[in-house]
Amino acid sequence: MSRPEESHQRRLARNLGELLQELRVAQAGVQILFGFLLSIAFTERYASTDLYVRATHLITILFAACSIALLTAPAAWHRILFRRGRREDIIAVANRFAVVGMGALAVAMTGTILLLGEVIIGGWVAITLGALAAVLFGTLWFLMPWRERDRDPDPEDTDDDEQYD
Repeated sequence: MSRPEESHQRRLARNLGELLQELRVAQAGVQILFGFLLSIAFTERYASTDLYVRATHLITILFAACSIALLTAPAAWHRILFRRGRREDIIAVANRFAVVGMGALAVAMTGTILLLGEVIIGGWVAITLGALAAVLFGTLWFLMPWRERDRDPDPEDTDDDEQYD
């Protein structure tokens, strides 16, 4: 079915389905990361780490937890509101949650790389690895997609998801 032939309700259902599928992928990754981060605190080596490593670890866990909350919230919103005819509202809020949740995940991933770099090598090398991770995630997940989105000359050719930003 071409987009002009697709009804508004079908388009909303498709957009919601695509969004929830994208979130499933991100959720799996952040949940694995969260489990890994939790397990670190229970190792023998962690007991002898300095305040910098512990603070980095805690901040990273908090960003991972925030990411989990934001990336799973759309499923809860859908479950509670879907029979109320609020699909359009759900998609708008879920899109915002997804973007902010991916941002929190990028910070958590950057923190994890910084943390591991600090424990394995330490010093400026760890900070450089963390900075490179931040640039990588920021570029691939945010800068490039937003740049491509702004390049689109014809709003009719854009995906319907943009109206929910």
